[in-house]
Formats: sequence, C-alpha cells, structure tokens
Amino acid sequence: MKTLRSHFRTATLALGIAGVLASQATPAAAADCYAIGQQVAEQNGGTLAKASQSTRGGQEVCVIVVLVPGKDGQRPRRSEIVVPAN
Repeated sequence: MKTLRSHFRTATLALGIAGVLASQATPAAAADCYAIGQQVAEQNGGTLAKASQSTRGGQEVCVIVVLVPGKDGQRPRRSEIVVPAN
C-alpha cells in the first residue's frame, strides 16, 4: 500500500515533467511570433508593440500589435494583425 508521501512524490514529479514540456514548446513559438511581428511592423512602417501566439478556429496564429505613426502630429494608431504561425 502506498503512503501519502509516495503519492505526493509521484504527483510532484508528474507536475514537474508537465511544466518542463510546456516551457520547452512555448518559447520557440513566442520567438517565431516575435520575428513575424518585427517583419509585419516593418512592412507597415510602424513599431512592434506586442506579439503573442493564440489559437483561433483550431489554427495556431500570431497576434501582432503594431503602432503606426499618426499623420500631422496625431497620436500613433494601433493596428492588430493576425497571421498564421508557421
């Protein structure tokens, strides 16, 4: 019969492994979205404000937020662009 300590040890190990696996997948995807965001910002003549990965309609996408300079001293315009994550 397993003791409470043994159950706790097994649960802790399982959570640790799950955390490691999740942390390995996320940085690469975030880095890809950041690189895509820089390209999108450059194409739109703006500055990259945010790049994040999301799932929409069952497809992995990058949500890019670009700040485009305003005309005649106006404040920058916020533009959100969704592109497929490759």
